[in-house]
Amino acid sequence: MATRYSELKPSSPQYWLMLGLLAILIFAGLAAARTMDVEGHHVSGMNNQIVWGLPHVFAIFLIVAASGALNVASISSVFGKPDYEPLARLSAILAIALLVGGLAILLLDLGRPDRLIVAITTYNFKSIFAWNIILYTGFVVIVAAYLWLMMERRMHRYSKPAGIVALIWRLVLTTGTGSIFGFLVARDSYDSALLAPMFIVMSFAFGLAIFILILIASFKLDNRVLDDSHLQRLRKLLGIFTLSIFYFVLLFHLTKLYGSQYHDIEYFLLVDGGIYTTLFWLVQIGIGTLVPLLLVYLPAYKQSRLALTLACCLVIVGAFAQLYVIIIGGQAYPLNIFPGFEVSSSFYDGVVGTYSPSIWELMLGLGGFAASVLITFLVARVLPVIPEILPADPVS
Repeated sequence: MATRYSELKPSSPQYWLMLGLLAILIFAGLAAARTMDVEGHHVSGMNNQIVWGLPHVFAIFLIVAASGALNVASISSVFGKPDYEPLARLSAILAIALLVGGLAILLLDLGRPDRLIVAITTYNFKSIFAWNIILYTGFVVIVAAYLWLMMERRMHRYSKPAGIVALIWRLVLTTGTGSIFGFLVARDSYDSALLAPMFIVMSFAFGLAIFILILIASFKLDNRVLDDSHLQRLRKLLGIFTLSIFYFVLLFHLTKLYGSQYHDIEYFLLVDGGIYTTLFWLVQIGIGTLVPLLLVYLPAYKQSRLALTLACCLVIVGAFAQLYVIIIGGQAYPLNIFPGFEVSSSFYDGVVGTYSPSIWELMLGLGGFAASVLITFLVARVLPVIPEILPADPVS
């Protein structure tokens, strides 16, 4: 039976309240960006030691999640799984929206957004940042074309080749994002080729968690039928991806512990890092990994839509904790510029950096996140990307 799509047309007070809250967060983010632009970045918590702060955690989360949000569409067209095809259009829309939200945060955090012209027109191909400019813009163009091929009946037969291109491109994109850190050899907490594949697996889980929440919300707000059989497939995928992140995190730290030159940074992050140690063990591993796995795999919760929703929320919370530890914790530990030597100076060499996020950074990050969600729901009101009904599978 052919799937019928239609625009999202909810009229419930909850829907308009949600849009209102998202709009408020976006305006707050713009106000925060203007404040940091006018007053200078000294009003943020960032300093000469911590140059990537909370906005970068939000931005990288959204960029990584954008790649993973396209997973559903890739499974449908590239791997030939027709059960996922009704959700492919929403998957593509969400992927573009998440990337736009993440890039908006980075652009507004520059202080001089007009300097983006330099990044677009002048390339240093030895810089992974220059590569990412091409990868990000290319991702939006490719996914937009992929979406059009899926929606245009006469061109639908070309959607699989486009899906293959999109899959390869997003894997390269996420590899590039992870390599931003993996190539920084002076940072002991980075400096690992494992960060590239780990970021790919992270994208799968983070993007899928957001996709499930958007899917459930859109069907509920518009009173559409969403059978649990479709959510069960996504639940299994979420469990697999969360376990995969857990595996890569263990492998990453065990690899670091094997080399004696990394013992100090591992002791800092895992034992004596203060907020970073707490975030790692309590939030990333406990709340963001183990609890979602219990909610996904325990028989008592397997049929619970509320448990799945909570699991997705906790995966997202764990994602922010993981990126906070990787990005900010990695900068807080002193640079290893001269291996084997103890370095000290009036410029805080050899001293653990301090960082306290400001309200302006939080507002900017939340504004970018809200922009991604708002774009998704607004596009869904204009384009027929959501099925009118998703009944039970014939085999279930």
